[in-house]
Formats: sequence, C-alpha cells, structure tokens
Amino acid sequence: MAVIDVFSGGERRKFLRRLFKRKTVAIGTVVLTIFVLLAIFAPLIAPYSPSKLSIVNRLKPPSAVNFFGTDEFGRDVFTRTIYAGRLSLLVGGAVVLLAAVIGVTLGLLAGFFKRLDTPIARLVDAMMAFPDILLAIALVAALGPSLATVIVALSIVYAPRLARIVRASTLVIRELPYVEAARALGVSTLHIMTRHVLRNLVSPILVQGTFLFANAMLAEAGLSFLGLGVSPEIPTWGTIIAAGRQYLDTADWMTLFPGFAIILSVLSLQMVGDGLRDILDPRLRKDL
Repeated sequence: MAVIDVFSGGERRKFLRRLFKRKTVAIGTVVLTIFVLLAIFAPLIAPYSPSKLSIVNRLKPPSAVNFFGTDEFGRDVFTRTIYAGRLSLLVGGAVVLLAAVIGVTLGLLAGFFKRLDTPIARLVDAMMAFPDILLAIALVAALGPSLATVIVALSIVYAPRLARIVRASTLVIRELPYVEAARALGVSTLHIMTRHVLRNLVSPILVQGTFLFANAMLAEAGLSFLGLGVSPEIPTWGTIIAAGRQYLDTADWMTLFPGFAIILSVLSLQMVGDGLRDILDPRLRKDL
C-alpha cells in the first residue's frame, strides 16, 4: 500500500468529505455509531437488568414487553444483547490497540534493522501458518479462560498481520531520500523511526485496524460460543447464541437477534474499512 500522510494540514476536511460521500461508508459509520451508543448508554436504554431471572416468563416470544423475547431463565434477550455489545466492542478495541503495539513494534524493527529482519519475519510467518481461531483456542486453553486472556490471545494472533504490513512499508520508506537526508544530518534512529517512518504508516495501520476490530469481535464470539471466553454468566453475543442453540426449534429468537447484532456490527466495520482503503490508497483512489 502506498504511503501517504492524510492527517496533515487542510487535507483532513477534504479527506472526510470524500470518505463520507461513499454511501457504504456512511451507512457503516451510522450503524457502528448506533452500536457504540447502545453500548455506552446500555444502563439507560435497557428496560431490565441483564441478570434478572423470571422463570414464569421463560421462553416468551418477542412482544411489546420483551422486544427480543426471553431466554430459558426468563431474562430479557434485548437487554442481554445490548450489554453483550459492550463486551464485544471492548474486546475488539483492546485487541486492536494491543495488537498494534506488538505488530507495529515488530514490523518497525524488522523493516528498519536488517539484522533483525530475518528472525522476526520467520517468527511472524510461523505464527501466521496456524489458523487464527485454532491458535486463539490453544492460547486461551493454555492461559485459562477469562476476559484478559481472550484479549491477550487475540492480540497475539492478529499482531503478525500488522507486523507484515508495517515491515513491508518500512522497507520502502527507509530507502527514501528524506530518510537518507535525516541520517546524513545526524538525526537519531529513534527520531527517524517515529517521525519519518511511523508517521507515514498511519494509513495502512488505520485500514488494517478496522478489519482486525471486526475479526476480533467474531473471534471473541466464537470463543465464547465454545465456552473458552468469559464466564457464561456474563452476557456476550457468543454465550447467548450458545445458550440458545438447544432451543432453535422452539425459541429461535434467542440466537436470531444476537446473530444479527454480530452480522451488522462486523459488516459495518468492514464497510468502513473498505472505504478507508479505497480513499487512502492512491492506486484505488484514481478509480473513484
């Protein structure tokens, strides 16, 4: 991906206008904003407590009282779906931040220092040889299921993707004339890496971050579905779907609405990521 600095000067407003002219990006942003607002204001929006039991009202279909129906313990599915979104967004954001720290650091070191390139590149290739979900399951099983473990495991799984992108871009940037000029002027290596290299990697990191966010949410739901995520008492989209799979014939709303929430949130992130990629890559931008 071409390296450009899109956050400098008056280009920011022009960039945002061009970005949101794309209908898919605008729709994805609106849907994602709705999910974020629902997660933030869940205690104010949710009509019930996510752990409130009502055995008398178990497996009630959607109605004006329970918008998404109730589960096997009489808990409101709408409330639990909203609260589950808080954890999914938390996991996705935390994984992106931690994976960015690990991946960007490894990629910068591999791309800038030739003696570190081979060992880091081989380590990254070895980690990417394993399917993401299998590696995540192995890490969670080894460390023990918990929220922190899920975040750390998924960060380790997705960090190599960022490392490869950052390494490839750094290999190009380090040979550019302005970097050579900075070296000739005696600028420190750390200053060159942060001010001249890392600053020009914002675009690919930002684009990849949106895709990692979506993948992390899907992976968290998958781990929770398999019982390897957070405690089953904590509502997540994965645990809600896992609990509802045995009631598919009689209470399909238990899996239907959390499933739609996963689809919409991941799809909105993918739409925003595609738009960012098309706008930030000059080769694709020519066709817009």
